[in-house]
Amino acid sequence: MENWYVPMTMVPGIGLLILSTSNLMVTLSNELTGLIKDQINEEDIILRKMKQLKSLNLAMVYFYISVACLAIAGVIDGLQILSIKKSGTYISIIGIVIMLWGLFTLIRYSYNAVSIRQDQLKIT
Repeated sequence: MENWYVPMTMVPGIGLLILSTSNLMVTLSNELTGLIKDQINEEDIILRKMKQLKSLNLAMVYFYISVACLAIAGVIDGLQILSIKKSGTYISIIGIVIMLWGLFTLIRYSYNAVSIRQDQLKIT
């Protein structure tokens, strides 16, 4: 990458993904707390929702690592040291791939959320 700002411009977009994912985590956590407090006999639903929470947490980790990679790549590209200049490009690519893993994790979460909700509505 010839310009330091290219990887840095991706960071706010990933920040929005982090924000929306953290909102999903809070909502899911509150829902789980409600299910556990009500002591409704839905152990299967609770276990599946716990897996969802773990999936959201994993996506957050991927997004944080991605932001770190892109920030490091931006700094390396900004320093313009020829001996490490090429590594900024590689680190940017790694950051983008990790971000895509996070997105695929969210896609899987969304698919599972619909099936869990359908099963939950059949129970009640």
